[in-house]
Amino acid sequence: MTTDDDAATVDARGLRCPLPVLKARKAIKDLAPGALLTVLATDPAAPLDFEHFCATQGHEMVASRHDGDTLIFEIRRGA
Repeated sequence: MTTDDDAATVDARGLRCPLPVLKARKAIKDLAPGALLTVLATDPAAPLDFEHFCATQGHEMVASRHDGDTLIFEIRRGA
């Protein structure tokens, strides 16, 4: 994981559910409200997992896209 004051990146490529979301949950706790977390994942279930994660935890899914086999999620930490 890489971080600065208002952003972090979690590389969860190669991990299967529930590990990408668990890594994201741990990383986002260290960020200030409004900070951006980028998650890289390859698990085909990750889009649904991260939609549910954001909806239940009060975070905002800013963007979700593919780059080859990698899924990229940008999540803004809620309050």
